[in-house]
Amino acid sequence: MGEGLYYVGSADYAAYLLTSKTGLIVLDGGDAETGKQVVANIKTLGFDPAQVKILLNTHQHFDHAAGLATIKRAAPGAKLYASAADGPIIAAGGRGDPFLKGARFEYEAVKPDVILKDGQKVAFGGWTLTAHVTGGHTKGCTTWTFPVTVAGKVRQAQVHCSSSVLPGYKLGKTETYPGQTADYEKSFATWKSLPCDVFLASHASFYGLQAKKKALDAGQADAFVDPAGCKAFYVKQEAAFRAELKRQNP
Repeated sequence: MGEGLYYVGSADYAAYLLTSKTGLIVLDGGDAETGKQVVANIKTLGFDPAQVKILLNTHQHFDHAAGLATIKRAAPGAKLYASAADGPIIAAGGRGDPFLKGARFEYEAVKPDVILKDGQKVAFGGWTLTAHVTGGHTKGCTTWTFPVTVAGKVRQAQVHCSSSVLPGYKLGKTETYPGQTADYEKSFATWKSLPCDVFLASHASFYGLQAKKKALDAGQADAFVDPAGCKAFYVKQEAAFRAELKRQNP
C-alpha cells in the first residue's frame, strides 16, 4: 500500500497498520473476530502487537469497533482516539446508537483515552494523521488523511469512514438522529475537498482491495494510487444519498 502502511483487516472489515521505529498505529478494529485477525496479522508481518501505541477508529458500528477491545488487550499501553459523538457509544459497547439497537450490535466496551476534534492531528513515529469528522453514517464518523510514500513518491492517503445510507435510515423531515441530513450534506462537501491519491476506506469493498492487491502482487508498485476511483466513488455515493433523500421527501 505504501512504505510502512499495511492492511491487517479481514476480507471486508478493514484495519490498517502504520509502522515506525518508535511504535505502531492501528486504524480500526473490525468486528470481534476481525480484532483477533488484526493481532495475528500484525504478528505475521513480523511486528509485536504490544508495540501498538495509538489505536484509531473510523466509527462506532460493531463491524469497525468491536475488535478494538481485543487489540487493546494485546497492547495495554495503546491509547484509543475517538470522536466526541462516537466515543461515548464505543465506551458503552455499541449501546446508544440511534439506529442499530439490540444485542447483535453490541460489543465489548472500550473507553477512549482521547476525544478528537474535527481537524485534529495525531502525530507519532513520523506519521501525521488528520481527523475529519464526516457525520451522517454515524454522527461522529471520522475520515482520516495522511501522507504516505508510494513507489518513491509522497502521496496523500484517505481512509474514508462511510457515506452509505443504511436501509431504514430516515432523512429530511424526519431523521434517524437530529441533523443527520445536514451532516451528510456537509460531509460530501468535505470528502470532495480532501486530498485522495491513495483511496482507502473502512470496508475493503469500497475501494476494490482485492483487485488492487492482485495488481500490487503482479508488480504494479502504485496499485493503490487511485484518485479517479476515489472521485468516482463519491459521485456514486452522493447520487445514492440524494436519490434516497428525494424518495423519502417527494
